Amino acid sequence: MKFGIVVFPGSNCDHDCYHVIRHVLGQEVDFIWHKTDKIGQYDCIILPGGFSYGDYLRPGAIAHFSPVMKQIKAYAEAGGLLLGICNGFQILLETGLLPGAMRDNAQLKFICDYVYISIANNNTPFTKQCSNNQVLRIPIAHMQGNYYADERTLAAMRDNGQIIFQYCDASGNINDDVNPNGSVGNIAGICNKQGNVLGMMPHPERCVEDIWGSADGRFIFDSIIRP
Repeated sequence: MKFGIVVFPGSNCDHDCYHVIRHVLGQEVDFIWHKTDKIGQYDCIILPGGFSYGDYLRPGAIAHFSPVMKQIKAYAEAGGLLLGICNGFQILLETGLLPGAMRDNAQLKFICDYVYISIANNNTPFTKQCSNNQVLRIPIAHMQGNYYADERTLAAMRDNGQIIFQYCDASGNINDDVNPNGSVGNIAGICNKQGNVLGMMPHPERCVEDIWGSADGRFIFDSIIRP
């Protein structure tokens, strides 16, 4: 399987993703520079975490206008697998490839910690190696991870199975006490209606080997790779 990792000025998780894909999972992978106006043939493209363009204006707002994004949109609209992690999720929201928006964390603080997330829908290319309600332990690192959508949008997302991950406790309980950033509905990740575009705030690329304290992020990558 061949992956592409888009690199924006300020990306800082691009090499983490590269390490996981090439050295841990043994898959083909290329970096895709943000000024590229043509992209090659890929089975999955990743928008990595970081601070694209220094998060000026708001996270992902300037990256939305990078030359590569026109091709990324066309790729996604044609059914290509597209994974946005943290800042990549924010970029997907800014481009309109996913619904909703991000606000500052409710505590107005940057959060860097392990959290638990529950699998709300395992019927996607990104979660098919998981079971519904399975709990994963995955790190987060963000200041603007407070996901918001209005009630009408949320209702449509629930009906379409677009809510993929929700913050929970180690036993899978979902409530305000275990919501690290104030996201509506404890939402940690969503997909588009077609299911080929996923955005998530937690960093699966930072937990694919036991030496890192958890290897649960591997479920996400294995789901993408395995038929």
